[in-house]
Amino acid sequence: MSDTVTRLLLAYQQGDPRAFERLVPLVYEDLKRVARRQRRRWRAMDTLNTTALVHDAYLHLVDERRIAWEGRAHFLAIAARAMRQILVDAAREQAALKRGGNWRQVELADDVLPARHEWHAERLLALDRAFDTLAAISDRLVHVAECRLFAGMSDRETSAALSIPLRTAQREWQRARAWLQRELSQGGVNPA
Repeated sequence: MSDTVTRLLLAYQQGDPRAFERLVPLVYEDLKRVARRQRRRWRAMDTLNTTALVHDAYLHLVDERRIAWEGRAHFLAIAARAMRQILVDAAREQAALKRGGNWRQVELADDVLPARHEWHAERLLALDRAFDTLAAISDRLVHVAECRLFAGMSDRETSAALSIPLRTAQREWQRARAWLQRELSQGGVNPA
């Protein structure tokens, strides 16, 4: 099936609009798995259910012909990035409504921070700003952190998605996680 996904991605990139339509049923369950992980992490983003998050990501991806798709894992990593942006946009929308009244709690439940913390839209935006700052240091660290935090990928899955050695994926995740913890703590966001 991975070969079929790769062939369809290549056909889509080369201009076959129906290729993406044939691709989606093959990866739909994977996309839902990624979206479910996001929904568990960011519980207060309840305006987007799992299906809505998958469909919004689809709308982001369907127009993306510039990406040199490398296969199923790469597609899922890009989908995770799209979902991250969708969640950040939703958090910005929530933050715009706030000024004290419409705060909603969001949970970041990965080991980038100590276990199980309540996060609201402002903190999700702080994490997004930290990602932007980290990108100035290393795009690869951002991509690894996106795979781990937003796609819920393991070291092995991250390695495959980014076409890097397993040990590099592990090392880069350690660096990204430590950097994010330090950045969020220094930025006034209490990760503890």
